[in-house]
Amino acid sequence: MKTILAAIAATGMLTLAAYAAEVEGTVQTVDPATQTIALDDGTVYTAGAGVDLTSLAAGAKVKLTIDDATNEVTAVEAGM
Repeated sequence: MKTILAAIAATGMLTLAAYAAEVEGTVQTVDPATQTIALDDGTVYTAGAGVDLTSLAAGAKVKLTIDDATNEVTAVEAGM
């Protein structure tokens, strides 16, 4: 029974991971107080709770992982 539940849970996790997009760009502005990142194409994203933006600065090349359901940034990879 535990094996079946573990398999169902793992399948659900894979399904959730499929609903994320990745965006690459250059940071135009970043505001850790409001958790927002503006890229050089003019798009502004809001980072979800727990995403640390304090190390980002204008001009940094980044890859953002965006949750399609909430449209929030869930991960930031800098130095692309």
